[in-house]
Amino acid sequence: MKQVCSVLSTYTADVSGVCSALYEMGGMTIMHDASGCNSTYNTHDEPRWYHTPSMVYISALSEMEAVLGDEHKLIEDVCRAAEELHPRFIALAGTPIPMMMGTDFQGIARAIERKTGIPAFGFATNGMHSYISGVSMALEKVAERFCDPSIRPELWKPGEKISVNLLGVTPLDFSVTGNLEVLETLCEEQGFRVQSCWAMGSSWEELMECGKAQVNWVLSSAGLSLAKLLQARYGTPYVLGIPMGKDLTEKLFEELRQAAASGETPAFLCREEEETEGEGKPSYIIGEPIWAASLRYALKHTQGMKNLHILTPLEGDASLLQKGDLANAEEDDCFACFPKAEYIFGDPLYQWAIPKDSGAKLIRLPHEGCSGRMFRGEIPVLIGHYFENWFYKEMQK
Repeated sequence: MKQVCSVLSTYTADVSGVCSALYEMGGMTIMHDASGCNSTYNTHDEPRWYHTPSMVYISALSEMEAVLGDEHKLIEDVCRAAEELHPRFIALAGTPIPMMMGTDFQGIARAIERKTGIPAFGFATNGMHSYISGVSMALEKVAERFCDPSIRPELWKPGEKISVNLLGVTPLDFSVTGNLEVLETLCEEQGFRVQSCWAMGSSWEELMECGKAQVNWVLSSAGLSLAKLLQARYGTPYVLGIPMGKDLTEKLFEELRQAAASGETPAFLCREEEETEGEGKPSYIIGEPIWAASLRYALKHTQGMKNLHILTPLEGDASLLQKGDLANAEEDDCFACFPKAEYIFGDPLYQWAIPKDSGAKLIRLPHEGCSGRMFRGEIPVLIGHYFENWFYKEMQK
């Protein structure tokens, strides 16, 4: 029962992560679930739904089909839709009911590909993992299947801009409130050219030419497996971190330059060897590991805050965290830590886990993957110098 949430919300599930990652790629994505269950994705997890068309559908799994395991109907429905829509590829993503049915998604995908001639993927998602798992496997499979392995990074010449891929970017972590646009502008100002963004705002052709980039920039845990794949295929080094504040921004761009020049991947700058300690009460940062580590680095090195610890309820590489942090944090972990905290940086929904008499202050940082559209209007831009603007404004409240 430890994993049961009685007060806090769960994060966006892996099936929605697949849909989010593939949303702009011109494929057809089918969630294998009961009719109506896609409303959670398109109304809470996908801010692009109302202005950017995409072929995301539900299989309308019925009770009788679930009991009898009628996969023939699913295959026929998908093939019929593909004949009408002509998608670039077909992706099937699972939910809890198909998991209990033991659905063979890869086998179904192979059958669909044989019948239609259209590349098809089967993702054995089950709604029991977070969006990071879904985004990771979707981006990795697309790059593995479609990106030309013969492409090689373009040689950099003095005076030219360094080409970079932005990896692990979806609205679930970055929303649509301006963070990506500010990041792209910052890259241009720093002498970089964005080759592709996986997977927001880039065309299919730009994504397919990602092998030409001289360096990859991993901006969330969801892009780490893709970075490792591209490194193995093209030899492209990668850098991890989000440029929050003047100090971290300068250091990350310098790491990108050095990585592009040397071809070597540096250690994660925002993971320090020693535990971040200090006198007084601890403070906690709740969220995705790379985002949380970048925020801690900025708070520590730009604003002088100490005794900062990360509680991440999401999957991710444990090596991104440091001593004193907690991976796979459950609701009970929050209940144990929050009463003794000074500050808690996290989604507004975490307010419900803070005892009223504890004195802990919640610094509201809404996360699309946690509270969906509820607080989207409050999501701040933290890239570059916007971080300092946000911090001073927040601390004056």
